[in-house]
Amino acid sequence: MASYVIGDIQGCYAGLRRLLDSISFEPGRDNLYAVGDLIARGEDSLSTLRYLRSLGSSFYSVLGNHDLHFLAVSQGIKNPKRSDNLEPLIKAPDMAALTDWLRQWPLAMALDAQHTMVHAGLYPGWSTTQLIAYSKEISDELKSVKWRQLLENMYGDGPPKWNQKLSGKQRQRFIINATTRMRFVRPSLALNLTEKSAPKDAPTSLRPWFDVSNQQLQANETILFGHWAALQGKTSSAQFIALDTGYVWGNTMTLWHKESGEYISVSA
Repeated sequence: MASYVIGDIQGCYAGLRRLLDSISFEPGRDNLYAVGDLIARGEDSLSTLRYLRSLGSSFYSVLGNHDLHFLAVSQGIKNPKRSDNLEPLIKAPDMAALTDWLRQWPLAMALDAQHTMVHAGLYPGWSTTQLIAYSKEISDELKSVKWRQLLENMYGDGPPKWNQKLSGKQRQRFIINATTRMRFVRPSLALNLTEKSAPKDAPTSLRPWFDVSNQQLQANETILFGHWAALQGKTSSAQFIALDTGYVWGNTMTLWHKESGEYISVSA
């Protein structure tokens, strides 16, 4: 049995299948883990979700910002953007079933005691135990009858900084923003949710979240994430594995073989 962690698929169904074919992926024998943003922007989000759902217990995922946005669109909370390319999925006869399947996934997932998967990253000052606990707060709501209310309240950039005393929609929004939208933080650890460039091109007042010292993260722990295509898979430490290599932008789709640490990619 082999375990693979794949970067942002973004509805690029053909690329997904080529990448899995290149490793002779076999459901039932191998496991596929995804760092979120399964859909949107690519050519076939519908086939992507149908295929991933068909993998059954051989597939695991966390939710990305595009996945959450689709859930909001599916409920009429937000209008779809043309660039999201979601119309075939929204009009599909099995859209409701796919929506219910998608909202069962968490924002963060521990693969084992050393490896934790999250779409955007680990907020500086949080431990992986806290990350999983905060993810569960959101997941419990997303699986409940109140899930539409959660989606209605998630939009917005504030509050910018974590405080354990945050409650209600302010707490929920920060957890969602930190786990699905974060790239840069300020020296105060306030999130900056507008800058999307590579670190070398960003204002000097901003630092990538993974470059900020985090005393809560143990030396033997590894964070696997996506979301930030401008990184092109490069971080300042082997402890942080960036897997969004921008296939939807004409670059590559990448997965990481957990047992060997090998990276496998296909070009767009």
